[in-house]
Amino acid sequence: MQVQEIWQDDRTTWMVLDDNHTPIMPILEFLGYMDKCERSPNTVRSYAYHLRLYWEYLQISNRLWTEVKIDDLARFIEWLRLSPEKVISLSARSGNQAVQKLKRRETTVNAILTAVGRFYDFQEDMGTVENIPLYKHKRQPKKFKDFLHHINGGKPTKVKELKLQEPKKKPKTLTEEEVRTLIDACHRLRDKFLIALMYESGIRIGQALGLRHSDIKTYQNLITVIPRDDNLNGARAKRKDPLPIDVTKDLMDLYSTYTLEEFQDCESDYIFVNLWEGKIGEPMRYGTVAELFVRLNQRTGIKAHPHQFRHSHATNLFRSGWDAAYVQKRLGHAHVQTTIDAYIHLDDRDMKSAYKSYLDKREQHDRTPDPVD
Repeated sequence: MQVQEIWQDDRTTWMVLDDNHTPIMPILEFLGYMDKCERSPNTVRSYAYHLRLYWEYLQISNRLWTEVKIDDLARFIEWLRLSPEKVISLSARSGNQAVQKLKRRETTVNAILTAVGRFYDFQEDMGTVENIPLYKHKRQPKKFKDFLHHINGGKPTKVKELKLQEPKKKPKTLTEEEVRTLIDACHRLRDKFLIALMYESGIRIGQALGLRHSDIKTYQNLITVIPRDDNLNGARAKRKDPLPIDVTKDLMDLYSTYTLEEFQDCESDYIFVNLWEGKIGEPMRYGTVAELFVRLNQRTGIKAHPHQFRHSHATNLFRSGWDAAYVQKRLGHAHVQTTIDAYIHLDDRDMKSAYKSYLDKREQHDRTPDPVD
């Protein structure tokens, strides 16, 4: 089985082919539905690969997708854990691709189970299958009971029947020194500006790759992330509304230097484009950025990926005294809890510093005489 990329109505989508190179229709219908709902192309692509794995398991275990039971799904989890994940790493020295085999992590398995669950949700809504044991209904206890709680007993909620417990792992943030080292290791102004932009603004890599020159107002030190569905490189802003972000004059100076020295002969409205390799003038794709970070890792020993800059930016803002609501607004999150839970990472040094600040304020308060009546 294989996943194949196709172009349809100027949009990129994917299909899963069986061993006879024939599209697997239930998956094709589901991916087509997701595409019509304007889900991110990266999400559709991930679901295609996850469902390909599920179909491989069904084929090996000789099960029909319409007749799976709870023990079949449990065995699928076991199969995912035992079947190693193949990861392609790029070797800059030899130019060859090396395949590493790794055990799938809990987060990866749960992501695959989510794709299978969404697939069956769609098929149940279509009336193709029913009673697939993916969920159980459970009454959640409430701290605050509503007025009619004694009558309806609270509404049952749908929870996953099978899900691996994920270890709590705090994403690594980058120090200012590490970011400076990465920027200095870049041989091109374009790459220096990309890293500086992500670190200073906190925007996602998809937002960065979709930026146009018209989105930048150098005289205002302002960048506006405009959501677009027609980016040639498949980049997506994720957020549906424009997001204005204030930046420093130094970052705007770096942008101006880049456009004057490297971009000047290129005719493209995209900011980040191929200037030396690939199709010149075409907007950069995710794969090109991934290769850049592989090279930077080899040069500096710092293992970084684009989303780390977003985590680092949020944490730095919070450490400098920003209220979580302001950080939420800058990152473009719908809920402040998302910002607090996923993007602010304080360590023991932060706790020690906060406690010292508390002691200093308490001591100052104790020394301050009470006002005389």
